[in-house]
Amino acid sequence: MDKFKMVAKTLQGLEEVLAGELTALGAEDVQQGCRVVSFTGDLAMMYRANFCLRTALRVLKPISEFEAHSADDVYEAVHSIDWSRYLTLKTSFSVDSVVYSEDFRHSKFVAYKVKDAIVDFFREQTGQRPNISVSNPDIRLNIHINGADCTLSLDSSGESLHKRGYRVATVDSPINEVLAAGMLLMTGWQGECDLIDPMCGSGTIAIEAALLARNIWPGVFHTDKYAFENWADFNPELLQEIYNDDSNERPFEHKIYARDIDPVAINATIANARSAGVADCMVIEVQPFQQFKQPEEPALMVMNPPYGERISSPNLLGLYRSIGEKLKHQFVGNDAWVISYREEAFEKIGLRPSLRIPLFNGALECEFRKYQTFDGKFKEFRTEGGEIKTDEDRRRMREKRPLPRHFVRREETDNDDEIPEYLRMRHRQFVAAQRRKAAEEASNSPSGGRTSPRWEGRGPRDDRGPRDGSPRRFGDRKKPFGDRDRRPSKPRSRSPWAKDNEKN
Repeated sequence: MDKFKMVAKTLQGLEEVLAGELTALGAEDVQQGCRVVSFTGDLAMMYRANFCLRTALRVLKPISEFEAHSADDVYEAVHSIDWSRYLTLKTSFSVDSVVYSEDFRHSKFVAYKVKDAIVDFFREQTGQRPNISVSNPDIRLNIHINGADCTLSLDSSGESLHKRGYRVATVDSPINEVLAAGMLLMTGWQGECDLIDPMCGSGTIAIEAALLARNIWPGVFHTDKYAFENWADFNPELLQEIYNDDSNERPFEHKIYARDIDPVAINATIANARSAGVADCMVIEVQPFQQFKQPEEPALMVMNPPYGERISSPNLLGLYRSIGEKLKHQFVGNDAWVISYREEAFEKIGLRPSLRIPLFNGALECEFRKYQTFDGKFKEFRTEGGEIKTDEDRRRMREKRPLPRHFVRREETDNDDEIPEYLRMRHRQFVAAQRRKAAEEASNSPSGGRTSPRWEGRGPRDDRGPRDGSPRRFGDRKKPFGDRDRRPSKPRSRSPWAKDNEKN
């Protein structure tokens, strides 16, 4: 079969994961872009990309690339294409547009110019015009403009590939299936141990984990027709062969635990798990996270706790505080991954992450953080193989001049061989960007970033007033200097705040 160029679209932050999937499928010339990955393959590869990829939203086949600085340039370039190769008067079509350009301010106007050019082509050739359908077209076109570079493509997928087909029930703000699968692939988990989602919602993460553990392709549940099934060169026998090939599926000998405090969410998870045919390997039950107990077997935790507008701030921060307490005391010796987007919420967890990966959940710029829990002291954990730095890492750390600790808390990079190098690189780049941002904010502060952390944001020491903000007077001192408490003769064996520290 002839090979051609294709483009797979994905969510921002999942480009590396998608590139890895394509490479594993046998795609050639895999190259990453912003929210896209380009590759080369034949017709079978295009079918497999739609059927097998877990982190792709749609797969496009470019048919024309050109430069345009105005709407007239777009019209002329599209009108010059021989559209009889792709459309007939009996087929309906629609045009989707994505525009990042100062020359084109309205993406819908660009789509209208593409439609006009195609309609005028058929009018000039046949005297008739093809049908335009927005809701359910036979052929979907996509035009992407970045500056003056334009790419016109055939959309081979149709409906977005994140709509797997197994979701029959839902709850408020469900996580996107593509994002859930990408998060699981980032953890490196392949079903070698139990997996726990203690805040499962409608069960997306748990179900995607079951499909990944058994290596079941997401296209198995696809009920709508792919857009390429309406193309003139569609090969139904080839698609049927790909659909019936289950040689890569494998057994899963562990369990996936899906829990939530909401009975409605648990019922939705049960319905979706049965629809996906993976309910037999899942344990689905109502359980508040505050009742979470240490699992008997090694397990990986992946959770999507509430954030954004779904919960009020006091409850949100209290929930994240309980997450930190449970991970520290009831999940010892295991790894947990948490996605959220509020820094103050992450701070309430109170644990140092070993990886921080930026991801987008819709329009929210989130972080996907990995927490390694251990029993005992952190130094002992590192010497036992938890996070061992190489001599090269130590040399680089000595050469660096880190910011003061009150700006950004230094974080260790996970050096586990199971974590792909691109994730460790993204972690280092993200932390470096956060440090630069903190340095800029500090340099722009009135003190020029030289204020001691203890007195940060308070003004000169001699001018400080009491906590209520009123001026301080010498007569306000509670005790005269002569009545100051004496130091104990022996140092205390226990800090008076020790109990509070243990609680936190």
